[in-house]
Amino acid sequence: HTKAILKKPHQRLYFLRRLRRFGMLKRILLNIYRCMVENILTGCIVAWFDNLNVQERKRLQKVVTTAQSITSFDLPTVEGIHHSHCLKKAAKIIKDPHHPGHTLISPLLSGRRYR
Repeated sequence: HTKAILKKPHQRLYFLRRLRRFGMLKRILLNIYRCMVENILTGCIVAWFDNLNVQERKRLQKVVTTAQSITSFDLPTVEGIHHSHCLKKAAKIIKDPHHPGHTLISPLLSGRRYR
């Protein structure tokens, strides 16, 4: 599954490199990365990321590291992206009382973490 996922971002990184060579602003490069590369990498990341082995995670992180060198911005790691997506998903489940998993997730007293 990760081979198929990694194919498209590598193709999109080529376009990112070309735009950088043409003198595109770094902020625009960052927006293009988020729309064209990160979007592919994070599609349903909540469901499949925990099942990846170390080698597959390193391959995904290498795409992010390459994009980081192209855009000259500090980009979040793949694990960091996964963590933030999981928190967003949990928050949506908590807000929706009709969701089947609504009773399974409850916030701790601090309000920052979930049980």
